[in-house]
Amino acid sequence: MSQSVCKLTSASAEQARWDAYVEKHHEGSFFHLSGWRNVIERVYRHKCHYLYVETDGVICGLLPLVEQKSKLFGHTLISTPFCVYGGAIADSESILLALEEAAANLGKLLGVDYLELRYTRPRENNSNLVLNCNHSTFVMEIADDEQAILQSIKKKQRANVRQSLKNNLVAETTSDSGAVHRIYSESVRNLGTPVFPKKYFQALKDEFGEQVELLLIKKDDEAVSAVLSFYYKNTVLPYYGGGTPDARQCRSNDFMYYNLMCRSKLEKGCTTFDFGRSKNGSGSGNYKKTWGIQPRPLYYYCQLINADSLPNLSPDNPKYKLFISAWQKLPLFVTERLGPFLSKYLG
Repeated sequence: MSQSVCKLTSASAEQARWDAYVEKHHEGSFFHLSGWRNVIERVYRHKCHYLYVETDGVICGLLPLVEQKSKLFGHTLISTPFCVYGGAIADSESILLALEEAAANLGKLLGVDYLELRYTRPRENNSNLVLNCNHSTFVMEIADDEQAILQSIKKKQRANVRQSLKNNLVAETTSDSGAVHRIYSESVRNLGTPVFPKKYFQALKDEFGEQVELLLIKKDDEAVSAVLSFYYKNTVLPYYGGGTPDARQCRSNDFMYYNLMCRSKLEKGCTTFDFGRSKNGSGSGNYKKTWGIQPRPLYYYCQLINADSLPNLSPDNPKYKLFISAWQKLPLFVTERLGPFLSKYLG
């Protein structure tokens, strides 16, 4: 057998082979798709290194990697920034190890500080990798109908959803990525987080088409909540969501996620609701638990290349507290202009 590690090119036929492998592999996720390379290179200008292993011309493993280089945040090789999942997927453990070794060698060649691989399960056969994550993901099966979905939610949160259903809220899909981005950017500003650029939302829609849905929740014809969701392998994943200051009073976020569960089940046949990742012990993580979803640990592994230790980029780091507090007080138009220069390194 002839086996080799190759690098994905821009040829559409080669990308189609890559995506076909992701589709058939049981660990292949939306975030492994080749389209992310196109989006990241187009929007953020990061250099992507998408590696795959071929045996006699057939793909048997792959690993998407993105190089990020910043004076402020360092020089890294990550699978994959802006994505909660990633890491290598392969037909065998030996191929998985070969991909991880190829990634480490590439990191040495590029002179990065460290390599980061984002897995949903523990890696036990690579002693060079060090676990460095305090996040969990929240995934649940979607019940069969609207009433069953409502009953699957914990009692207190169920009451919030019931209240939201009395508030004359309307769910409306849209092609206007800017409308969704405006609400999302206000939410992350209020959290003290730099926002992603507006063109990123549109690039995701352009690249993935119907696999991306833009949803607005309106009250008296005014949008109060919004979410950008991904659809893949019978799963809906609300990925970028938020609400205006009026959202809390009318419980439009509660309405939005319940509505998304129901529509994705009844209209698109989805069986799984993936609420994405949250930092352990965070407010967002606690909110997701109220929906009756149990957290599943994520396994982010790093291999030091040129760095002596890993940086602490967590918002809980005391040195970022002053920055976050100041950012929350800035006008929205300022954060929308400055945020993208920082967020491109914070995926």
